[in-house]
Amino acid sequence: MAEGAPRLDLRATGEHAPLLDVRALRVDYGAVRALAGVSFALARGESLALVGESGSGKSTLARALAGLVRTSGGTATLDGVELTGLGRRGWRSVRRRMQLVFQDPSASLDPRLRAGAIVAEPLAVHGVAAGAARAARVAALLAQVGLDPLLAARYPHQLSGGQRQRIGLARALALEPELLLLDEPVSSLDVSVQAQILNLLLALRAERRLAYLLIAHQLGVVRQLAERVAVLFAGRIVEEAPTGALFDAPRHPYTRALLAAAPRAVVGHLPDPGRGGPGESPPATGCSFRNRCPLAVARCAALEPPLREIAPGRRSACHRAEELA
Repeated sequence: MAEGAPRLDLRATGEHAPLLDVRALRVDYGAVRALAGVSFALARGESLALVGESGSGKSTLARALAGLVRTSGGTATLDGVELTGLGRRGWRSVRRRMQLVFQDPSASLDPRLRAGAIVAEPLAVHGVAAGAARAARVAALLAQVGLDPLLAARYPHQLSGGQRQRIGLARALALEPELLLLDEPVSSLDVSVQAQILNLLLALRAERRLAYLLIAHQLGVVRQLAERVAVLFAGRIVEEAPTGALFDAPRHPYTRALLAAAPRAVVGHLPDPGRGGPGESPPATGCSFRNRCPLAVARCAALEPPLREIAPGRRSACHRAEELA
């Protein structure tokens, strides 16, 4: 995507400036380009889902925004604060406003610490409250995510998967952030527990006016949590639209392939559609999806389609997007 690719106008949301503004962000792992110029904006209180097959760049994007992966170009700003190139002191301040919730609660919690100490850790690191005041804050956070404060005395292995994910959420909420980066937040949980966590995320967003950047393979999760969806393929956004519009009338062949191949169950996983797979190298020229696209024409081999606005609130990186209407 070109450096000057348009992003959605947020004036319709009532905000003068986005909370998160990403422009032409790139991440390279040696000769491999994991992100190839991603641009999007996220308003305060808004929820945007990133979907795509394995290896499309979703988790790399979230980790780059969280400062866990070094970027190779482009910019990302959180409420005007430039994230790329931040020093340690700068990230310390930013992490009070943006938190990452990991996919596997078991792997993200220190097994040596009790649940209460895990939730209190960011408070201690940032010098927020102390003694009885900190203990009261931890108890309130546990209650807010639907846990008995008495569970603060337990270790992670003594908790269920759903309880561990709630502990992870309580820890993420401890510093009252404005943005949560949710990396497959329910994929490791049983279906019944998934519903509980999704309802909790919806309630927390309403209470705190949180913004969510959601990474998910599950259609039910995307439909329930996200207002907009951005579809990634080979490190690029190839389509972006309001959730209902994208599912009802996708305007990129890759999105159509994803949705057509997905199970019809309420909570189905997005598969790897079409010929080839996530490990294949995209063509060196033209559209990166053209080798797997049933609608490809000569122009698709000669010219990479820019990500462009094709209707109010909708973007597509397809030369034939208008025909897909």
